Amino acid sequence: MKMKMTLALSAILMLGILSCNAPDKPVVMNPAAHVEWAKNAVIYEVNIRQFTREGTFKAFTGELPRLKRLGVDILWLMPVHPIGAFNRKGSLGSYYAVRDYLAVNPEFGTDKDLVFLVNKAHELGMKVIIDWVANHTSWDNSLITRHPDWYKKDSTGKIISPVPDWTDVAGLDYSQPGLRKFMTDAMIYWVRKFDIDGFRCDVAGMLPVSFWHEAIPGIKRVKPVFMLAEEETPKIHDSGYFDASYSWDLHHLMNQIAQGKKSADQIDTLWAKETKKYRPDAIRMRFTSNHDENSWNGTEFERMGAGAQTFAVLTFTFPGMPLIYTGQESAINKRLKFFDKDSVPWGGYRFASFYARLAQLKKKGNVLAADSTGGKLIRVITSDDKAVYAFKRQLPDQELLVIMNLTGTDRTVTLQTGGGTGNYLEIFSNESRTFPEGGKLTLKPWEYLVCEKL
Repeated sequence: MKMKMTLALSAILMLGILSCNAPDKPVVMNPAAHVEWAKNAVIYEVNIRQFTREGTFKAFTGELPRLKRLGVDILWLMPVHPIGAFNRKGSLGSYYAVRDYLAVNPEFGTDKDLVFLVNKAHELGMKVIIDWVANHTSWDNSLITRHPDWYKKDSTGKIISPVPDWTDVAGLDYSQPGLRKFMTDAMIYWVRKFDIDGFRCDVAGMLPVSFWHEAIPGIKRVKPVFMLAEEETPKIHDSGYFDASYSWDLHHLMNQIAQGKKSADQIDTLWAKETKKYRPDAIRMRFTSNHDENSWNGTEFERMGAGAQTFAVLTFTFPGMPLIYTGQESAINKRLKFFDKDSVPWGGYRFASFYARLAQLKKKGNVLAADSTGGKLIRVITSDDKAVYAFKRQLPDQELLVIMNLTGTDRTVTLQTGGGTGNYLEIFSNESRTFPEGGKLTLKPWEYLVCEKL
């Protein structure tokens, strides 16, 4: 956008002329209330640059029907803003070096292309959230010359990066009231003009929680939105304004279990910690991959080997919201370049039916709901809990039994307590099963059973 649009942002928003899609009147709602459509949702992270050969909104829009069939409910678009050129990394730069908060990256397309994408997603019953990078800007963002007082500085008064290695960005200083207002108004602009349904907030914990406490109620007065924080500390949920946060602890634990460094029963320790520290309505996002993990730490197959699908089952059935990253439905075993063009080698959709079946289950009733209405987690104790992790999700009218061998060797176990009474249907094999207490069960390496009670 031109500078005069930036300067006139607040006035434009007050006039309410930026979009015919968003509500004309303020929405009255409790800013701590979760949007109802999020609780049974599957979120999908979209890497626009790498998703198609063209790397554009238009090309990606053609993929929407397929993602709907996959069971996707929320599309998270990685940053859609223009990328800075000064101190750029690689040939195309980082999505997270934002040059203009009020414009669309021309490499991806136009404003109209993005509006069309959002409208098509809405027609299919999907929601769209965008990545919001509020902690830092590119070095050629106009704010750096117009408002140098909004930036972090060293002892000599020189503007600095928020992290030494992040040389392509400059850190913002949220002790400045003007910055807080600008950033809030900019987020509202995207809700009004593009009718987006929320934000994934990059490094949300690096900003003062007080900023989010100020900004989110104002955004939710325009439209009930879904707010996802890239943060794990419980304080990010203190106000209830963020709907969901990253479950890094579980992600790292899954990697360690897959590599033989930790045992399956340590999931219990993590779960006990979560239930004690987090609000009951705090949604935790579970994942085996995302853009950071894939590019910097390796694909799920590099980190989890043959257990990649087993841990994906855990992310869908454990309390929380599951994430699928670009290409996971095709089982790609490739680290996508972060600063250069590197299209996904789709080749096929080997895991599509796997994810679709889990997504169907996620939306069947509320037993796997991500919020506090979901089924209670009840551990099923086995004779080898260091290797086999088993649990139920249970509501008065619905029960799910999950049993997973989290090792690379055959395991024969006895279901000692909490074993399922009655008949179950295993969702992948479509076979009837019984799991009586005291019964023995042999599981192949990384075998998983996901069973609905009949």
